[in-house]
Amino acid sequence: MSGPRNLKSRIGMALNALAVAMLVVGLLVGLAVGFGVGGMGGGERQVVTVEQRQVVTVERTVTVAPGGGATTARLSGKIVIDGSSTVYPLTEAAAEEFMKLHPGVTITVGISGTGGGFKRFVVGETDINDASRPILKSEDETAAKNGIEWIEIPVAIDGLVVVVNPQNDWVDCITISELREIWKPDSTITKWSQIRPEWPDEPIKLYGAGPDSGTFDYFTERVVGKAKASRTDYVASEDDNVLAAGVAAEKYALGYFGYAYYFENPGRLKVLKVKDDARPDAECVEPTDETVSSFVYPLARPIFIYVNKKYWNEKPELREFVIFYVENGAKFARKVGYTPLPEDYYKLAATLLRAGLLDGLYGLTTVTLKNAGPH
Repeated sequence: MSGPRNLKSRIGMALNALAVAMLVVGLLVGLAVGFGVGGMGGGERQVVTVEQRQVVTVERTVTVAPGGGATTARLSGKIVIDGSSTVYPLTEAAAEEFMKLHPGVTITVGISGTGGGFKRFVVGETDINDASRPILKSEDETAAKNGIEWIEIPVAIDGLVVVVNPQNDWVDCITISELREIWKPDSTITKWSQIRPEWPDEPIKLYGAGPDSGTFDYFTERVVGKAKASRTDYVASEDDNVLAAGVAAEKYALGYFGYAYYFENPGRLKVLKVKDDARPDAECVEPTDETVSSFVYPLARPIFIYVNKKYWNEKPELREFVIFYVENGAKFARKVGYTPLPEDYYKLAATLLRAGLLDGLYGLTTVTLKNAGPH
């Protein structure tokens, strides 16, 4: 796992270009409004292009009221979101707050899993796809064939949790090797005692992500060693609520899913520490904000939203929602139990999005991830 990135070297050029572009736009808008130029009424678009190592195009719509002041048009329209159940609580929290501020906007948030959501996203059926892993090469290729371009935006960090029933009093920590033996495609483990002899000689009931889930892709690659390689004789679902309820109801159950669903079920689930025993100095690590944000916890991963670039350009309500989501990302992450990215990331990402600088946001997140998921 690599260490933190140097933000200054990654974003200096973008900030310089952004500052110049915004200064020029501000001067032009100020002059137009200050002198009451008649041709600037009715929301006419200004486009300013500034070249400084790269070309930056900033578009700003100004509506001039009769008294000469700028006003903001009332937002309306519909935003369609689908994808990861892991990212769902975060996106739902953002959508609920945004709709309170903008009652003319309707936002629907579905749960079909990261992969299931991408199947819709890459053909243009949705505005946003929630994703608990980066987009796959095959999904990107399908999107390109359909003329779909996307904006990749990290929104938080999730510590994928391994959980058991609260009645389980024999295990507090489990190793990556033990998880691999349980979940690999040819696993013969059916009882707890087959994992460790001192554990009960009772059947183990397994709950895990379904094959359309990004959590499934991440877990199998990180734990089993190959994406999508897993035993199939377990209760599988793309909806983490189903998995949480199953483990909560079964004494001998074991499952895995996003931290937010453990956070939402206090007292009903027991989270296990995880030890990456491939490392000689490894210890059992509990998922906390500190261990997840530093990626000391072995199953920490970033989570994302992907935005259709064409719809971003066409739908002001979509642009404003995404920027609102990012500006308040740390607050929403804490609200639902996820670990925020660094505060400076959210501020900078929102500023760049407002300026139309839509690419490379993943590179601003200060951490280079090992096992970030299949690319």
